[in-house]
Amino acid sequence: MAAAAVVAGVAAPTAAAAAATGWDGASPPTSVAISPGSGQSVVDWNHELISILGTPGAQPATVHPTRSFAILQAAEYDAVVSITHAAPPYLFLVHAASGARPDAAADQAAHDVLAALYPVQKSGIDQVLAGQLAAIPNTTGKQQGIQVGADVAKRLVALRSTDGSAVAPPPFVPGTKPGDYRPTPPNFPAPVFTNWGTITPFVLDSGRQFRPPAPPPITGPAYAQALNQVKSLGQDTSTTRTADETTQAQFWGASPIWNVWNEVAQKVAVARNASLERTVTVFENLDLALADATIALYDAKYHYLLWRPVTAIELGDTIGNPGITGDPTWLPFAVTAPDPSYPGAHATISEAAATVLSAFYGERLQLTISSDGDPGVTRSFGSFQAAANEATLSRLFAGQHTVIDLVVGQHLGHQVAGFVLDHLQSAPDSAR
Repeated sequence: MAAAAVVAGVAAPTAAAAAATGWDGASPPTSVAISPGSGQSVVDWNHELISILGTPGAQPATVHPTRSFAILQAAEYDAVVSITHAAPPYLFLVHAASGARPDAAADQAAHDVLAALYPVQKSGIDQVLAGQLAAIPNTTGKQQGIQVGADVAKRLVALRSTDGSAVAPPPFVPGTKPGDYRPTPPNFPAPVFTNWGTITPFVLDSGRQFRPPAPPPITGPAYAQALNQVKSLGQDTSTTRTADETTQAQFWGASPIWNVWNEVAQKVAVARNASLERTVTVFENLDLALADATIALYDAKYHYLLWRPVTAIELGDTIGNPGITGDPTWLPFAVTAPDPSYPGAHATISEAAATVLSAFYGERLQLTISSDGDPGVTRSFGSFQAAANEATLSRLFAGQHTVIDLVVGQHLGHQVAGFVLDHLQSAPDSAR
């Protein structure tokens, strides 16, 4: 089972939160076979983007990184299928000579996208391209492939330049009523990505397409039960959180969650010796789903503007809920992320990733996952869904979210990924 399984064995708020969402817990799509060959260059470019994102100041503060992953992978995919005609394009099918090299096309498309998005990093990006192209024989087909990649990248970058991502977010004015989101301690940072739910999605019709229903009222028993759970398990000095739950909170919070899932996809592609065609297809589906899931979650966050657990707990005596007792000294195990609570980002993004990867590789696959921000620590799972469930629950143990946020986030991520798989003609037939 998918999202409904996230809270199994944790606490009673599961039923109340699931009832609030109205979701029946549909299972992820089934598996398809993978073809042999090597898509290593696609993995290398994905890794290069993660490296760039790790450079201080490289990513504009108001532009979400999932947008870059989506443009990169869509460009590589359209460049390859423009030559192979193995599947319909995502957007652009450009003219290609019969002997054009798809690997050269993918490399050039990746280079040109990253150089356009991160011009300050161009010298390093140029070096990666030189190394990739050096492995391809110098033939007319190579040059023809390079032209295809450049053409696709130019078109896609131009199209996304008007998606609204460059618009400066308006100043955020916090609410003052119980339940209203406001900046959180200890540093009270301004909220981020306040307008991200309004940018043009990659596959969805709009960011509000799968907007979840409103969270249960903060004066009701479901909210009290959920808040008391995170109050106990998510406190910085919690004595009810186990040692392994503490490890989970640290592990999944150490690196951007979209980086972690892209690195999971990298490892699986390399382990399977995946072909160029299959690798660009998997990453296209994955990163378009993650980008649109991010747009959808920010649409919901800033539509409902629900305060974070730390605010609710510290101001608990002002709520008027007999099931909640405030604690003005309470702090979460991890510093609270600067955006509203509902739905949870880790839950939404991880469920979207697990849904896509399960569609391509099957619902059962042994995984060992590492996190760049938590070196030397690995976590092992028997499926993508099991990993997504742990990533989701880790935010409860970190004191970031109630289970209400998490259940609704998984539901949203599953809906978005299912829509992407259904509408990208490159997706496995079993996912449609």
